[in-house]
Amino acid sequence: MTGPHMNAPHIPVLLDEVLAALAPAPGMVIADGTFGAGGYSRALMAAGARVHGFDRDPDAIAAGSALPEAAGPDAALILHHRRFSELAEALREAGVTSVDGVVLDIGVSSMQLDQAERGFAFSTDGPLDMRMGREGESAADFLNTADEADIADVLYRYGEERQSRRIARAVIAARPLSTTRQFAEVVRRALGWRPGAPKDPATRSFQAVRIHINGELDELAAALSAAEAVLAPGGRLAVVTFHSLEDRMVKQFLREASGMVPGGSRHLPEQAHKAAPVFGKPSPAIRPGEEELARNPRARSATLRWAIRSDAPARNPRDLAA
Repeated sequence: MTGPHMNAPHIPVLLDEVLAALAPAPGMVIADGTFGAGGYSRALMAAGARVHGFDRDPDAIAAGSALPEAAGPDAALILHHRRFSELAEALREAGVTSVDGVVLDIGVSSMQLDQAERGFAFSTDGPLDMRMGREGESAADFLNTADEADIADVLYRYGEERQSRRIARAVIAARPLSTTRQFAEVVRRALGWRPGAPKDPATRSFQAVRIHINGELDELAAALSAAEAVLAPGGRLAVVTFHSLEDRMVKQFLREASGMVPGGSRHLPEQAHKAAPVFGKPSPAIRPGEEELARNPRARSATLRWAIRSDAPARNPRDLAA
């Protein structure tokens, strides 16, 4: 991707609602954990905020670097080619001890979906890749080398696919797979899908393999903990998710962080003296309205949740993983 691609049509999901949640103002410092095409970052900068943008995708960082706001020592946009799980560490290295807001837009970006060569979608044929950071194991590597039980486990856990074992057997029988179309056809044949049926069953399997390849749920858990650590008292966290696995994680995190549910785990008894809540009461789930859905059909599964940071000390990340 080159710089001009940043000017291609891109519609940030729930933009007005995210801005209302973050309440950006001149002088604020806000971390955009998923820079992508820069939709949220541009709106935040237009409100006067200084933005630290993060993305693991080198294409997104290269395109963002061409923006005029990213030039010069007093730039309004500072880009970090880092995973959002590394947000706290990267900000410290940049000399930033706290921020006034963090926004996370979870999952695959529209730019990645629209590039057939990235292998995230099966609407057009492309290599079976799916790597957000263009490094490490690809989807083809996983599907062509993993055993049947591991493939079935990934499809069931991350795609909530009830027929995961049937699909895994079909994948083993069809190997080697090298393109998105091949993988989609294997899934469709395994499930007896016919064109014209309401939802293509390959969608669930693509989601599952993508989440596995990129470690997305582990990344999300680490990013939420990092946001808790870097937000100043009164700072705001806004998270947009696109499927139920992510949304459940965010909902549970905010409920525990706000003291709405016990913070102990099933392995550890709840402490006698509960720590003070690190976030205020979280917002209810916020979803796109009819007008936005008409303008941007990809927003149909989006959910926003947000909360305001208290002045209580951040919890120990080891406790959050218990």
